[in-house]
Amino acid sequence: MFACFRRIKKCQLRQLMMTCFVLSVIKVYWESLDRNITSHVKSYSFRMLSSLDFISANLTISHKAARKFSDHRYLINHEQKCVDEDVLLLLLVKSSPENFERRQAIRSTWGNEAYIQRNLGVTVRVLFALGVHPQPEDRKKLEHRLLVEDETYQDLIQQDFLDTFHNLTIKLLLQLRWTHTYCEHARFLMSADDDIFVHMPNLIRYLQEVNRTGVKDFWIGKVHRGAPPIRKKESKYYVSEEMYPWLLYPDYTPGAGYVVSSDVASRVYQASLTLNASIYIDDVFMGICGNAIGISPQEHVFFSGEGRAPNHVCIYNQMMTSHGHVKDFHELWKLATDPVVQQVSSGLLGKLYCTVAKIRLLCTLHTINTYPCKAAFL
Repeated sequence: MFACFRRIKKCQLRQLMMTCFVLSVIKVYWESLDRNITSHVKSYSFRMLSSLDFISANLTISHKAARKFSDHRYLINHEQKCVDEDVLLLLLVKSSPENFERRQAIRSTWGNEAYIQRNLGVTVRVLFALGVHPQPEDRKKLEHRLLVEDETYQDLIQQDFLDTFHNLTIKLLLQLRWTHTYCEHARFLMSADDDIFVHMPNLIRYLQEVNRTGVKDFWIGKVHRGAPPIRKKESKYYVSEEMYPWLLYPDYTPGAGYVVSSDVASRVYQASLTLNASIYIDDVFMGICGNAIGISPQEHVFFSGEGRAPNHVCIYNQMMTSHGHVKDFHELWKLATDPVVQQVSSGLLGKLYCTVAKIRLLCTLHTINTYPCKAAFL
């Protein structure tokens, strides 16, 4: 009888401990969720009730003070890379010195200038933007290998800043400065990460259509609207209130991939010369520059932002970008350029099949930031 009573007490104690543990987990999760919701509600309310012009006004500094962010020496440069008058697109890919394989994969797939010229009939210039490796010993090892790579492909631009996450805005300034100095006549500028896949045939066709309209103030990508700064110190996107005291960022496109017209690139460059670039999140800084010149990005549903596009034949005919690729560039490129894949969505039955497939792929809850549900109906 006594032994039975002791077993019951032990069982109750375990149940009590498990209940306390579950309630603690729920409490922590709910507090985190609540903070996130509250932060977004505050930012949206702030956005609705006030203009954001004061943000760029408060971040304006003198040319001399701003020069320290962009006044870096070129270690590798190609001043003649963009001398062709008829350049539709200048594509600047943010890369790190050690990412040789990624650059090579891009050169042999969607960033192949010769393929684009031969098969799509337009001139696109592709360059990889680099800093220097943050570790001195690795930097020395990579230096010769980068020079050999550039001698072979003639497509690297490198400045002497440390190539780290916290210098991404410096890398954006390199892109803006190079474009302004050497390729201002390109009709469009695209900034992209080296782990992004670009469906170049789709993008070129789209930009050709846009170019025929003589478009101005053009800036497209995945758009973050009313995004609040992240205040969690453990996040790599953490921004202190001292650095950025306001409740939200101006609208911006994730740095994974976006496109602007030449007039926007030129005006953003001029704005960057008098703005405090200590905010190291480059896409947010781009949004601040856009806000300073009165330009807002426009959503394109087939720019994936931070997310990876679903792997399905019905996606490729409209895909612009997909983020988070390293090993599968060649597989994706084969699918993107395969005439059989392109014919899947042709005809009434093909379109109906692909609409149903895209609804299944895009209109469910996702943990990644990929194409929105409305893309299924386009």
